[in-house]
This record gives sequence, C-alpha cells and structure tokens, in this order.
Amino acid sequence: MPSAVVETLIAFLRLGLTAFGGPVAHLSYFRAEFVECRKWVGEAAYADIIALCQFLPGPASSQVAIILGLARAGWLGAAAAWIGFTLPSALLLALFALGVASLGAPPGAAHGLKIVAVAVVAQAVWSMAKTLCPDPARASLAVASAALALGFPSTLTQLTIIAAGAIFGWRLIAVDATQPHAPLPLPQIPRQAAFVALALFAALLVGLPTYAGGHALRLFEIFFRSGALVFGGGHVVLPLLQQAIVPHGYITNDAFLAGYGAAQAVPGPLFAFAAYLGAAMWPEPNGLVGAALCLFAIYLPSFLLLAGVLPFWEELRRKRAMQAALKGVNAAVVGLLGAALYAPVFTSAIFAPLDLAAALVAYLLLVFWKAPPFAVVALGALAGALLPLATG
Repeated sequence: MPSAVVETLIAFLRLGLTAFGGPVAHLSYFRAEFVECRKWVGEAAYADIIALCQFLPGPASSQVAIILGLARAGWLGAAAAWIGFTLPSALLLALFALGVASLGAPPGAAHGLKIVAVAVVAQAVWSMAKTLCPDPARASLAVASAALALGFPSTLTQLTIIAAGAIFGWRLIAVDATQPHAPLPLPQIPRQAAFVALALFAALLVGLPTYAGGHALRLFEIFFRSGALVFGGGHVVLPLLQQAIVPHGYITNDAFLAGYGAAQAVPGPLFAFAAYLGAAMWPEPNGLVGAALCLFAIYLPSFLLLAGVLPFWEELRRKRAMQAALKGVNAAVVGLLGAALYAPVFTSAIFAPLDLAAALVAYLLLVFWKAPPFAVVALGALAGALLPLATG
C-alpha cells in the first residue's frame, strides 16, 4: 500500500478516535491537522472545500474528509480517509447494538472533550475569519450570517445564507486578476466518469424504491435515500431514519433512542449511527453484516456526488465570477461556524466559570503554545475525568 495512503489512514484514524463535538468541531480539527500542521491544502482551498460540501446533501464533515484524502492519495486515499474517520464510531456503535460494548466512559471525560471542542472551534473560526474576512464588507457579511443563523436556526436558513453569500460575492466583491489561483491537488477525473457517477446516483435514487423488493434491498434503499436527500448533517438524518424504519417494525423506538444516545458518546461522524441500526434491526441481515450494509448505503451517495461534481468544481473555481462568489460564500461560512461556536458547541459544554477557564487554557495551549490538538484532546479528557473526583 502506498505510503501516502497509509499516512492518510493513520491521520484520519486518530481523528476518528478523538474528534468529538459534532460536524463543526470536526471541520475545525481537520483544519488544524491538514491545513496548519500537515499543509495538505491551503486555507483558501480548504474554505472552498467546505463551501462545496455545504451545498451538497449528506454529511459535510465526512465529505470534507473524503476530499482531503482524495487530494493526498487519490481514490485510495479518499477511501482511507473515510474508513479511518468512520470506522471507530461505527464499530463501537455496532458492538453496542450487539451488547458487546457498554460505552461506559467516565461522564466527566466526555464533558472535558466538549470543552476542548470549544477551544478548537474558536481557534478555527478566528483563524479563518482573519484570512477569509479581511475587509469590512466580508466581515459584515460574516456577522450578518451568524446573526441570522442564531436567530432563525434551521437547515433552510443555512442554505439561504450560503446562497445569499454567493450572490453578495458575485455582485459586490472584486477579484484581483493577478491573485494566484489556489488549485485543489485532486487526481484527474474524466468527465465521462463524472457523468456515469451522477447518472448512477440518479438511477439508484429513482429506481431503488421501485425495485426494492427483498428486505436487504429495502434497507439499502432506505439508507441510500437518507444519505442522498438530507441537508444539515447527522442530527437531521436521525428523524428521517426514525420515520423510515420504526413504524415498519425493523427496530423498536426505545432501541432507536438508546442508539441515538450512544451515538452522542462516540467520536467521529453521526452518520455512523447507521452501523448501530444495521446491527440492531431484524429480520436479517443484521449484526456486523447489517451494519456494513447500512453504513455503505448511507455513504454511497456522497462518493457518487463527489466523483460527479469535483471535475466541474475545479474548473468553476478558476472563473473570476465564481471566485468572487466563493469569497462571499466563504465569509458566510465563517459566520455559520461562528454561530455554531455558540450553539451548540459553547452552550453544550460551558455550564460554570470553571468550564470557561478550562476552555481558555485549551485555547492558550492550541494558539500560543502550538500544542498538537491530539495532546490537548487527551489532556481535556483526563482533566474532565479527574475533576469530579477532586471536587466530589
């Protein structure tokens, strides 16, 4: 196996074991690891990747991981990034469904990890704001986007903000003709292959409901459709899955909610919840085979969409009108990340002055002492686990 693929797998496996805090925190961890430390892509290219994944249905943080792996080591790297980032949480949740794992980590450790996520996201938002909002117009756009996202929290609001940011950038932001383009280091994807991927995506989305006769094919259709049509990440796909499988008797509502609670206690993407459902549902296939089936089905749309869109995306990014639009989108994304820094990241972690003090220490370590995020995460988990013992 090429060394770049192994490097990608190890890097994302480490994040899959430690990246708590939800999609916004994941994007912040990715930025710290792959933009600042490893320098796989530049700040502007990373912001454009996020902008693209905000437009596409499916899990945005996982899609960003796939593109980063693709940029580093081709399609094997994309698969390695997805496996490394998804496997730990998927395996834990599948074992939990089978009664093997209890997920009984100390409660304080989980709280400590959430506090570290506040510092990681704050660092990312501030650093991205300095780069992507360098003038009053884009700074104002970011603040307005954050205010709208906080005032009217919904997936529709986020999509509207991104579209408005694109129009704002296209009409009002000038692009320096001498400014060098920051290309994404992606392998060449033939346009014929892109069209095949998009055609397969559409054929499966339209055809599966018609031909899904057997139980396994019916499950594949449910999870493929959920991965293909949901915007807004894991918290949005959960009610969609609940409506699709609980009324049909594949799983009880109590078991579904138990798995949902377990999914909050593991790192990595929330879409890995599909592995729990696949393992816990009946009749067969279930167990590890069912977990693999449902996990593959819910992520397949993301791979097909990225394979179909990326060749055209790189060409579009070269056009000056699109560059101006992306400047507006990136400023809007900074605002959305800023809003998410408050809710849910800050509000789910900071409950007392001591929590805020711990978050500030984590921020100090990350920003000024340049401590590796992995080390700060470990320290946060340890502090969170020991603090209740010291004060109890």
